[in-house]
Amino acid sequence: MRFKILLILTGIFLFRTGSGQYLTDSNLPIVVISTDNGAEIRDAPRIRGTMKIIYRSNGERNYISDQNDPAMLNYSGRIEIEIRGSSSASFDKKQYGFSTLMPDNVTEENVSLLCLPEDNDWILNCMVFDTAMMRDYLSYSLSRRIGEYASRTVYCEVVINENYRGLYLLQEKIKAGQNRVNVHKIEPADNLMPEVTGGYITKTDKTTGGDPVAWGMGGDFIHVLPDPAEVTPEQGTYIYHQFTSFSNAADNNNSSITTGFPHFIDIPSFIDYMIIQELASNADAYQFSTYFHKDRNGKLRAGPLWDNDLTYGNDLFLWGYDRSKTNVWQFSNGDNEGPGFWKDLFHNDVFRCYMSKRWNELIQPGQPLNLATLSSFIDTTADKIREAGARNYYRWGISTSFDARVNFIKEYLAARISWITANIGPYDACSYVPVPPLIISKIMYNPPASPGFAESKDLEFIEIKNDGDEATDLSGVYFAGTGFVFQFPENSSVAPHGSVFLAGNSSIFTVKYGFAPSGQFTRNLSDKGQDLILADGYGNTIDRVSYTDTIPWPEADGNGSYLRLKDLNLDNNIASSWTASNTSIIDDGEIPADMRLTVFPNPTATSVRIINGTEISSVTLFDLSGRQLFSAEVNSKEIELDLSTYPRGIYFIRAVTANGSSTRKIIKE
Repeated sequence: MRFKILLILTGIFLFRTGSGQYLTDSNLPIVVISTDNGAEIRDAPRIRGTMKIIYRSNGERNYISDQNDPAMLNYSGRIEIEIRGSSSASFDKKQYGFSTLMPDNVTEENVSLLCLPEDNDWILNCMVFDTAMMRDYLSYSLSRRIGEYASRTVYCEVVINENYRGLYLLQEKIKAGQNRVNVHKIEPADNLMPEVTGGYITKTDKTTGGDPVAWGMGGDFIHVLPDPAEVTPEQGTYIYHQFTSFSNAADNNNSSITTGFPHFIDIPSFIDYMIIQELASNADAYQFSTYFHKDRNGKLRAGPLWDNDLTYGNDLFLWGYDRSKTNVWQFSNGDNEGPGFWKDLFHNDVFRCYMSKRWNELIQPGQPLNLATLSSFIDTTADKIREAGARNYYRWGISTSFDARVNFIKEYLAARISWITANIGPYDACSYVPVPPLIISKIMYNPPASPGFAESKDLEFIEIKNDGDEATDLSGVYFAGTGFVFQFPENSSVAPHGSVFLAGNSSIFTVKYGFAPSGQFTRNLSDKGQDLILADGYGNTIDRVSYTDTIPWPEADGNGSYLRLKDLNLDNNIASSWTASNTSIIDDGEIPADMRLTVFPNPTATSVRIINGTEISSVTLFDLSGRQLFSAEVNSKEIELDLSTYPRGIYFIRAVTANGSSTRKIIKE
């Protein structure tokens, strides 16, 4: 067998005629895959093999000779691998999907690859349509930089069965998970409210992967979560109606926070998605590889981004396409426009105003979409992959200038940013939108185990204070994002300088703290840290707290304490503004005057008398499990309740006035 030795920039490899190249060292991680018995990787079924990742985390070069040195390996273990992709599968350089396995060769194993969060599903992106080899990397990075999740990526060089395959992107597969699309994983039994409300991942895409079309609406909608083979009729109907209701509201130009499209969608996520897709002028946007997700009890959210190679002026030129232009809107260019709601949203005055406002914020100096910031990021990326890119060009016979390809993207961005800025429209009407004076003031994120409460997470709570002199309408107010979900119902409110408590479990909270919360949130607060974003119905941020369980944040992690804001005038997104407290979560100073109930005698063997400072409209009696036993209209400042017929135990009485409700615990002897 005849060999040639080649020197490309600073990287050295051996080229064996008819078999490929052998890498010796790289500034990037090196992924070495050996399939069992040297079997060829196919589209299906998956085959097994061993994967090693050579990576010196201190920034030194990585050597192929280190593949048998455990100290130099980021990963060494079993995998199951297949070819993936649609159009890209027709090229010699393939894209791969693989799962990391335990030594038993069957069980999937969550691992961290190249410092990415642990999981078991991964992609090796071949970037075959992108000769600049950075378009996916750029778009995904920008999405994360503006606050939206997109697959994390790491450049690497790949060798399969001793055959050098070139430069790749190791990236996360889109799936539900705390570190990926953070939605609740819906199960086949989740068919009633509220369980049927989520979580879902849905996409509009081609159907070449074999998944059935769930419904058509300007594009083929396909279930991702739940799996198409497991989705129940109730789940399919629910998510279909969420999309059609949203689409109808957008089509009717209805921007009401209670009946219009803001009721159904998280507006900031749709705006961010459109901004990144339009900045890139993605020829596939909106109709193909377009994902949506919805958490349980949450709003529909756009994203995450996927498959952004036909972007930044690039297209399938080989097949006669040239659609990624600097002077078009991709949602309205006559090709791959997708569902009509994208166009309807853009032409709605409210949505377009907020989109313009967001765009003009993001292109300011120092911001992620500023041209100088983008150019610097592109140059840094080019320097990182220049050496491996040269090897990749040689391996696959690509005859073009890498620097010319990189400069083309920068020139494209200059023209594209200028065109969007000139055509996106004004944002004066939404420049300074007043938001209610609501402040996140208490957070119990990791309650300790305690006698009588088997599930400590049920005792989680958040307090929101109204720092204003007038009652605040809470209609449409919600916590944005996923993972922690709550939306206030229509016509709910909080009294002047009053509080509302949201609980992880309303019934248990009532038993523990002696009064009923205003609502129950979905899922749980993170024990490690969470970004809590309280927003109005259009997505304007009212308050934001990003707490963690580490210094400098106060110690309130499983020790019985909760985070308490020291003063409402302090910046509550700064750790020093909080203290760890284990005192009562509410006191007389926090209870509005008209809700200072007097209940006596307590304990009682017969009856109780309830007296309040203002008129009570109704009272309701609950047992310890939260079951309603009695309810009556009062329309008076006091009432006497006969409890003689009820067995001994603990009960709760809830009194309702014009400004809210309050609950008291009663012991029946």
